[in-house]
Amino acid sequence: MKYVLVTGGVVSGLGKGVTASSIGVVLKACGLRVTSVKIDPYLNTDAGTMSPFEHGRYLCWTMVDLDLGNYERFLDIKLTRDNNITTGKIYQSVIDKERRGDYLGKTVQVVPHITDAIQEWIERVSMIPVDGKEDPVDVCVIELGGTIGDIESMPFIEALGQFSYRVGPGNFCLVHVSLVPVLNVVGEQKTKPTQHSVRGLRGLGLTPNILACRSTKPLDDNVKEKLSQFCHVPVANVITLYDVSNIWHIPLLLRDQKAHEAILRELNLMGVVGEPMLDEWTERAKICDTLLEPVRIAMVGKYTGLSDSYISVLKALLHASIYCRRKLVVEWVPSADLEDTTAMELPDAHETAWNALRGADGILVPGGFGDRGVLGKILAAKYARENNIPFLGICLGMQIAVIEYARSVLGLKDANSTEFDPNTKNPCVIPMPEGSKTIMGGTMRLGSRRTYFQDGGCKSVKLYGNVGHVDERHRHRYEVNPDMITKLESAGLSFVGKDETGRRMEVLELPTHPYFIGAQFHPEFRSRPGRPSALFLGLIAASCGQLDGLLRDPPRHLHGMATANRGTQSAPRSPFSTAAST
Repeated sequence: MKYVLVTGGVVSGLGKGVTASSIGVVLKACGLRVTSVKIDPYLNTDAGTMSPFEHGRYLCWTMVDLDLGNYERFLDIKLTRDNNITTGKIYQSVIDKERRGDYLGKTVQVVPHITDAIQEWIERVSMIPVDGKEDPVDVCVIELGGTIGDIESMPFIEALGQFSYRVGPGNFCLVHVSLVPVLNVVGEQKTKPTQHSVRGLRGLGLTPNILACRSTKPLDDNVKEKLSQFCHVPVANVITLYDVSNIWHIPLLLRDQKAHEAILRELNLMGVVGEPMLDEWTERAKICDTLLEPVRIAMVGKYTGLSDSYISVLKALLHASIYCRRKLVVEWVPSADLEDTTAMELPDAHETAWNALRGADGILVPGGFGDRGVLGKILAAKYARENNIPFLGICLGMQIAVIEYARSVLGLKDANSTEFDPNTKNPCVIPMPEGSKTIMGGTMRLGSRRTYFQDGGCKSVKLYGNVGHVDERHRHRYEVNPDMITKLESAGLSFVGKDETGRRMEVLELPTHPYFIGAQFHPEFRSRPGRPSALFLGLIAASCGQLDGLLRDPPRHLHGMATANRGTQSAPRSPFSTAAST
């Protein structure tokens, strides 16, 4: 097994996650089988109870950091919560062992017990085959969150230093992502921040093999030579990750600067694999740069102040818009700004929100929790329904659509979710019987679940390729009240997808509407750059007038079809596997 460690220095937010993902893409394109591990040094055992403002949108089916979403989308693989290591997980596992007496009464310390647990976790996860294939993984790309020098990272840095010594030369490559700023006063690329960062890294027992330098433009040759001299890295191993028009250019930057050759040399893989085949990536990056005709989607949510809060939804919209050859324009609409109380207190914000909603080609209400802004989401769903605007509601967004329909069409003015009004007389959305009402973390209906379609002629079925069922990922505590279904369907709302019991609603449609769909699951997490999510593709196609053609001839490679991995591009066979060597 080979390991590539990606660390960061100087400042956070340099794009370590995209860099790690892009390294994986290039190595996979060379013919290697790649997996990824993300290390988050915070004490939380998972990201499930963290606000999206803290670390962006976590992946809700596993409650892990958003960077795992980058890995999955870039590498087209399926990862688990074990691929995300946190300080809380490590300490919890060590404490559990101590309570069981596994340490035979010894004093439990950071070294060796915590550091050993970190190394064991990495080795265990890196050995899990990806995509259900039996072939072993060749390379594990590890991203260490935070920046070098953070106090909470110290146990991980010590563990990774020990780990690099244990696996030995030729099996470990360290890529350090650092900043090379340009001061406007002098207009010169400054290397001192990177020098200090590398010095700190080496002082902690880790020596970088490759420098990935973030800058606004390519590094000058003299700057590369200076970094090489002071950081003890060959000039050929100093890579520039300069600003590009879209992130799909990053793997191409690495390829063009021969970063894969530098990594393969460090891992003793030169001559074992071929040159990276990135034709699909090149074409996608080119298409994305040339799109001009816009499609405007109003994102009506609670966390619109930070785009990373809905990063997976944004990526799914982007994948679908590129497929439809449209330039995605997201109109951020804070749901609370649509409400009447905002009209009285902040009239300008109220007017801006409604103008954005009215000017959109399509409306999306994503998932969320809590009652802030719920009325605004209900108003957005009502506007979309009454004005024939394409609408997609995800998780809470689907529940919102049900509440709005019950209030406006059934006339149940107090219809609500018991999450927001425990005493409502018309509970349209209720807690699932098996869910915990007290413990917040990891107690929901999680993971991939099967949805069975009830109507073979509905839009959802056609978008998914006329299949009988789909497997999509979930994370929710509340569900549509089964006792309300008869009333809702009698009034025209159609629940076209249900779980295996037939009592849990998974997909709703409004048959008389051009495109009005709600999904209890999260289709965004299976969307890939070359294979957009079916429901997102339907939203974009409906928003730009392409839905009829799409329904007549739906793509056969959409994610979420029939089974969890159907349509997934088969990964290259490992050059180290027995079958490949024969």
